[in-house]
Amino acid sequence: MQNSFEVEHRLGYRILRWILTVALVSGVIVSTIQVILDAQRVSTGLDNDARQTIAMVKDAATQAVFSIDAELAQQVVDGLFAKEAIHMARIVHPDGEPLGNRSRPLQETAFRPVTDPIFGAERLFREPLTREGNPGTTYGYLDVHYDTAPAAGTWLDRAAVTFASGIATALILGMVLFYVFHLLLTRPLLRIVSSVKQVDPAHPDDRLVTIPSGHQSDELGLWVNATNNLLVAIGDSQTRHREAEDRVSRLSRYDQLTGLPSRDTFMELLVRDIEEADKRNTSLALIVCGIDDFKSVNEQCGFRTGDLILQTVADRLTSKLNNARFTIARLGSDQFVVVEKGLRDGFQAADTAESILSCISSPMLVEDQNIAMTATMGVALFPSDTDQADRLLQSAEQTMTLAKQNGHNHFQFYVASIDQEIRNRKQLEKDLSQALSSHQFHLVYQPQINLESKRVIGAEALLRWEHPVRGLVPPDFFIPVAESNGSIVEIGQWVLDQACWQAARWASDGSPLRIAVNLSAVQLRQETIVDDILDTLKRHKIPAGRLELEVTETSFMTNLADAVAKLHRLHKAGISIAVDDFGTGYSSLTYLKQMPVQHLKIDKQFIRDLLVNEEDTRIANTIIDLGRSLNLSVVAEGVETAEQEYYLTQRGCQLAQGYYFSKPLLPKDFETFVKGFHEQIVENNA
Repeated sequence: MQNSFEVEHRLGYRILRWILTVALVSGVIVSTIQVILDAQRVSTGLDNDARQTIAMVKDAATQAVFSIDAELAQQVVDGLFAKEAIHMARIVHPDGEPLGNRSRPLQETAFRPVTDPIFGAERLFREPLTREGNPGTTYGYLDVHYDTAPAAGTWLDRAAVTFASGIATALILGMVLFYVFHLLLTRPLLRIVSSVKQVDPAHPDDRLVTIPSGHQSDELGLWVNATNNLLVAIGDSQTRHREAEDRVSRLSRYDQLTGLPSRDTFMELLVRDIEEADKRNTSLALIVCGIDDFKSVNEQCGFRTGDLILQTVADRLTSKLNNARFTIARLGSDQFVVVEKGLRDGFQAADTAESILSCISSPMLVEDQNIAMTATMGVALFPSDTDQADRLLQSAEQTMTLAKQNGHNHFQFYVASIDQEIRNRKQLEKDLSQALSSHQFHLVYQPQINLESKRVIGAEALLRWEHPVRGLVPPDFFIPVAESNGSIVEIGQWVLDQACWQAARWASDGSPLRIAVNLSAVQLRQETIVDDILDTLKRHKIPAGRLELEVTETSFMTNLADAVAKLHRLHKAGISIAVDDFGTGYSSLTYLKQMPVQHLKIDKQFIRDLLVNEEDTRIANTIIDLGRSLNLSVVAEGVETAEQEYYLTQRGCQLAQGYYFSKPLLPKDFETFVKGFHEQIVENNA
């Protein structure tokens, strides 16, 4: 292919070569003919010139011979030599006796080897000398020898000029013809070739060949149009071929009924998802979903109805799980598979499984029939269960098969312990959603003691859940669940409402105590939290200064600016703000400077080993000193011994709470404790 672009293979070069060759040959032939014709004219001219010269001196020569006048004869001969071409002249008697005679050598020229074969070295002329009165009597002869060199030289010069001009004319004409060919043929062809080279073989109809200007209606234009038609036809053929290949590929890679990826395609996607999860160090869940009793539906309603049900299930799954975090496919028959990427934990996968169950179990209208379907699912997790794609799918399929043996319309995890943990969590969430309406919650109050005055100045309201089956559920167990599913917002409002009601009741009984209520991070993120708290105080007619809100360090670090703005509004209304569990989170002076904080609560883990663990003692001392330097009250949680109470008092800790004083109490017991505690203080002072 590359050779076609070398000079000797170019059409223009070949045309030029042929034109020049033909022009040169034609020029040579024409010049040769002209030279030959000129040679004939020169030869004829020599003869004519000789006859004219002889005719001029014939009478004088005849007179000299007739009168036998040698002097006159010699004068005639000498007169002939006035011509350059005369080589020898003589007048002789009939017997050959010369009467006058003269000669000179032939001219020596370099071109004689060329011209002598054409014209001869010399030409001989003899003219009989007769008188008019007696023409039959010859008195003598006039012999003249012509040297051809002068005439031949002139002819040769003209021949050279003729050849040069003929060849030059031929070359000029050839170049003109070549230029015309170049304008009309070669250059348009080169432009066509350049345009053809820009055609994309994969999409030949995207950029067609451009017709050279001025050739729209001639043969080149017709050729380009024919080529473009061919390119369009090839492009159409390729498009149909690609569409056919795409259809074949789609038929092989996607399920024809639902349009979801097929099993083989899904395995490729799963391998890719696992590689991505491994690279990002995240988890994923694989959920295999099997329609329950689908065979019976096919037998009772027909295969067309079964196909419509599968299509409906596929549409519901893709509509419900249309996020990029999900990959959905059909494994075959009545089985679907869902991959959820970027998991936080197994509980998130359980939420997705429940969402799928709810999605499928919703009645569907198929051919004027309301059909209710259920599904059973098996769930496997990466990387905890396995890190191989085929094993992960196999584990989920086996789990689904086992789950179907135990009933329908539920899901099961591959690992039994995880499955049980998630089931317990789900059951706890279900029970928690009913606890508030079933009046299973109640509040207890732990006294807060002023270490200097030894009086109860307030109480921290603590939530307790009395489960009808489980019994008392620890707050550390159910509070994170409530925060995770968002139910803490409703529960927290209930706690605030109950605590304010109790504070109002105690105030009416003559005990105006400060109530401390925990405010979770989820509550703090609510847009209406400030208005809700202020409305609650207003409803129970509680002064804002009698309410203290306890927030943890981690609760406001996710959106510090928003949290600071809300807490400033609460503080401006008169509500006290305390940082709970101080020292276990970020413990940054930056947020203490920004936050409207009045109290720091030392976490009980630092008080538990106070005076026993040097590091905990040092941390407690640091927090007390920090509070004093920032003019903040410090509250010690978890005080359990007299030594701890005494040490904290001596170090300047203002407030304390813990089992040393009292455990959290029901309202009636709390009232009894306060009365007895104050009476005992009075007795000790007495």
